[in-house]
Amino acid sequence: MTPVTYISFALFTLMLVAIDIWQTRGGNVSLKKAAIWSLFWFLLAFLFAATLYLFWDVYAPNSDYSAQKATIAFITGYLLEKSLSVDNLFVFAIIFHQYMVPEQLRPRALLWGVIGALVLRAIMIAVGAQLLAQYHWVLYLFAAFLIWTGIQLAREQGESQVNPLPERLIRRLMPVSQQFAGGALSVVEGGRRVATPMLIVITVIAFMDVMFALDSIPAIFAVTREPFLVLAANVFALLGLRSLYFVLQGMMDKFIYLKPALAFIMVFIGIKMILVGSEWEIPTIWSLTVLLVTMAAAVIASVVKKRTLTEHAKVLE
Repeated sequence: MTPVTYISFALFTLMLVAIDIWQTRGGNVSLKKAAIWSLFWFLLAFLFAATLYLFWDVYAPNSDYSAQKATIAFITGYLLEKSLSVDNLFVFAIIFHQYMVPEQLRPRALLWGVIGALVLRAIMIAVGAQLLAQYHWVLYLFAAFLIWTGIQLAREQGESQVNPLPERLIRRLMPVSQQFAGGALSVVEGGRRVATPMLIVITVIAFMDVMFALDSIPAIFAVTREPFLVLAANVFALLGLRSLYFVLQGMMDKFIYLKPALAFIMVFIGIKMILVGSEWEIPTIWSLTVLLVTMAAAVIASVVKKRTLTEHAKVLE
């Protein structure tokens, strides 16, 4: 793979990020709009796969991969990363819930978090799967954190609390203001520079995504060892993540049983991480099925409950 290919793809990625910024301008993202853009990013990934098939010799003149093999490897890696990235969405929900991020600022917070994740994942891909494997033990710590979070979310009467490492580091390095200041990461208060909660939020988002990458990047390296295809699959999976989150948010605002479903999913993801690499490892397709069935059950139960409450209210009138 030539440097020109990577530079061109980096510029292409910047263009896609600009499009994503444009489509979330104003900060208000409806469920319908999020669903449409989720479909757009999904179809765009397959359009990119078509260009790999047609112009692979241009992408990688000296590659050992054939056009067909490269295309299949990208599609497989993209679908794998997309499936695994569903886990991230529920963690994002907890982060926004804890830090009480205003809805109009959530697109900007996700944007910066995803950009940070893109940069960090590119570095991790350059490092390679072998080195990442040496830090496999980190998954167990993160798994324990997710299980604990899920249990706390199920038991909580008030607000769930998550205080990850990035927040503690930022608070040690500089003071943090109490209020958001739009999309600003820092402001001047009393003649000194202080961080805003937005800086903490986007740092935590990027950190959590990289923690998930400790699982997903080695997984995609098992599909293909071609760094460009690994990078491209991650880019397309992450670019569509913001729209998918707002689909989830739109559902959470409408359905009352998604909180217990979220608690169950947190525990399930933690257990899945513990089992990675063992003989009881949960296949990705099973994991995705469990997530979809859980969400569907929560949605259906919420609709039935709301209908019952509405009918009961009418009877009382």
